[in-house]
Amino acid sequence: MTAGDNQNDLQAVENLQSAYQQIRTEVSKVIIGQDKVVEQLLISLFSSGHCLLVGVPGLAKTLLISTLAEVLNLDFNRIQFTPDLMPSDITGTEIIEEDHTSGKREFRFVKGPIFANIVLADEINRTPPKTQAALLQAMQEHEVTVSGETFKLDEPFFVLATQNPIEQEGTYPLPEAQLDRFMFNIMVDYPTAEEEHQIVKSTTAVSDVKIKKILSHEEIIAFQQLVRRVPVSDHLIEYAVNIVRATRPKEENAFDYIKNWVNWGAGPRASQYLILAAKTKAVLEGRPTPGPEDVRFAAYPVLRHRIVTSFNAEADGIDIMEIISKILDSVKLPKTE
Repeated sequence: MTAGDNQNDLQAVENLQSAYQQIRTEVSKVIIGQDKVVEQLLISLFSSGHCLLVGVPGLAKTLLISTLAEVLNLDFNRIQFTPDLMPSDITGTEIIEEDHTSGKREFRFVKGPIFANIVLADEINRTPPKTQAALLQAMQEHEVTVSGETFKLDEPFFVLATQNPIEQEGTYPLPEAQLDRFMFNIMVDYPTAEEEHQIVKSTTAVSDVKIKKILSHEEIIAFQQLVRRVPVSDHLIEYAVNIVRATRPKEENAFDYIKNWVNWGAGPRASQYLILAAKTKAVLEGRPTPGPEDVRFAAYPVLRHRIVTSFNAEADGIDIMEIISKILDSVKLPKTE
């Protein structure tokens, strides 16, 4: 890479940091609190990842995502997942259409709601696995195949799925293969008392909030490519890989508590997402390269849905967050360059 390219990238880092602050300012006009959730959503978007948002109903998850789409000037579709939703209701379907001049009948593909830049799969665990699986190809390949024909999805493409806590009735837990497609598992918690006071005050009065559009499609794609070019030391990559490998009970040097509390650990995609998230967090904060603190920040949303705990963990009252915290305490920090 030439000195000119480096200079351009450093300027692009500054531009992205500035845009990031503007985006957060605009979102905060509508969404009160949830700063960590907004930060993680934007890290995932600029990393070209997808997000799973977990929280009870009524925490403004849908409003947050639609506001983000408006600020980023992106096409937005919401799919309400229900027990009777069919795969074609997501991807689209072929209809028979008659040409009035020739009288011929032919099939025409009508695009489904998956054809948007930001797709909100609302309450994804309320629909059976067959329909959940319709998202798989779209999320991984950014394309949809119907009747042997493949249709490319517009870039940038970002799937956000919300799910109610699994303990609630009438839910179908997502299989591990599909959970692994999501870069982040973001916990949406209740607001503080002060935030809830502000929410009630603002939402029960006349609203005339004007949202400014901050970025174009092209700028978002350029920033996603910039993240890929951010340099990372081999020591930091080794640190991320060591954290992920520490989640696996069958590893040769697995910690005793992992063997006791974990049935299944995270796969290589987790290591990739740890580094991508660390790169993006560094860039959004105006730093040219990430450090161990960025990997540690990403560990919770990246690993939360990739570790399957055992009965022993449940019996001991240990949750996944505690296991991740213990892993971060156990894995040695990388050597400084």
